[in-house]
Amino acid sequence: MDTASLSFRQAAWRRLRKNKAALFGMVIISISIIVAILAYFIAPDPSPFSNRIILETGGNKPGFKQAFLLVKKERTVSDPGFFRRLLSGKEDVYNYIPVTSYATIGDSVIVQHFIDETLSDRQAFHRDRLAGDPVIEKTFWLGTDKFGRDILSRLVVGTRVSLSVGLITVIISLSIGLLLGSLAGFYRGRTDDIIMWFINVIWSIPTLLLVFAITLALGRGFWQVFVAVGLTMWVSVARLVRGQVLAVRELEYVEAAKALGYSGIHTIVRHIWPNIMGPVIVIAASNFASAIVIEAGLSFLGIGVQAPQPSWGLMIKENYNFIITRNPMLALAPGFAIMLLVLAFNLLGNGLRDALHVRGKA
Repeated sequence: MDTASLSFRQAAWRRLRKNKAALFGMVIISISIIVAILAYFIAPDPSPFSNRIILETGGNKPGFKQAFLLVKKERTVSDPGFFRRLLSGKEDVYNYIPVTSYATIGDSVIVQHFIDETLSDRQAFHRDRLAGDPVIEKTFWLGTDKFGRDILSRLVVGTRVSLSVGLITVIISLSIGLLLGSLAGFYRGRTDDIIMWFINVIWSIPTLLLVFAITLALGRGFWQVFVAVGLTMWVSVARLVRGQVLAVRELEYVEAAKALGYSGIHTIVRHIWPNIMGPVIVIAASNFASAIVIEAGLSFLGIGVQAPQPSWGLMIKENYNFIITRNPMLALAPGFAIMLLVLAFNLLGNGLRDALHVRGKA
């Protein structure tokens, strides 16, 4: 079938499929979304925030293996159910005690409690206090941080923060940017002057500095950083939308809508917005990538997501000292994750730009 006979969406999708880099980006983003949704079912440590602290095993290299004795907690841990576990994980039923060896004598289990590489402690436990299979061996594929938490698990759960901040940032920035940019471009005159003055004021403030100010005003935390980043990234959307609206406001279909008596808001929403969505989608992908980097920077500086909730930027902060010591992977792993996800969104954005003819290509 000839491309000219296809609908615009079909033609754009056909061009996008030919872009291998964009498809690679889509695959990475799709995998990240699946990982984020099923994080607590995928992560080796499904406890809330993957925060199982085992100080004796802290700071170990990727591939580290350790045997653990599973001791029942003194209180009963209830099953949270599927949806609650999906959202916030499942509290551990057992305490994990690292051991170097164990032996079963009658109704007791005698273990050598691992303390460090040169020290262990002999302990005894009654079988009633232990799991049915009292000793298991776990492999920490990306190592453990200084608190003995599994890096891979926290990396998986941290995917939620990066994708969430990107999504919420894009929603906030598109909402504000589309509204102000459309009003400025459509009505022009005094409305345009006031909105552009406000845009230029916000544009002149360094992004990170503005994020700091908003974060300090709203407080530090999970939701606050989302709002703070979103409120700083609408300016580029508004400038782009204003330019697009100025370019189409004199076209025939807009004049026809005016002649039929439609209001300005109706004309903008029903007739102009559908025809300028190509460039807006491209800048949304770019903002998504930028938001991930900004959130990681804020968490690294300590004013973003707060511990014990895992964030890739916070993980780098907690483990960057290991870069110059014996175990750099503890900090490099979340850095590689940030790089890969940002690259995926940039590749997808470039592919969308070409597929949607944003540069005016035939």
